[in-house]
Amino acid sequence: MVEVFRTNVKARRHARLLLARIHENFRNYRANFDLEDCDQILRVESQCEHIHPNGLIQLLQEAGFQAEVLPD
Repeated sequence: MVEVFRTNVKARRHARLLLARIHENFRNYRANFDLEDCDQILRVESQCEHIHPNGLIQLLQEAGFQAEVLPD
């Protein structure tokens, strides 16, 4: 399963910190940012469980960022 989010993350250092938090809180997720994309994409993948978008959105919000699921 893959979920794609639009974010307002612009700096690579912020992306690295957020990825560390995502991987710490959601151990079965693999995540990466594409900050070159106009939507500053966050891609999250999981082979063994359903992805919980609200949990990821909340994690980013707690860090001071915004995220929303991109429609298919």
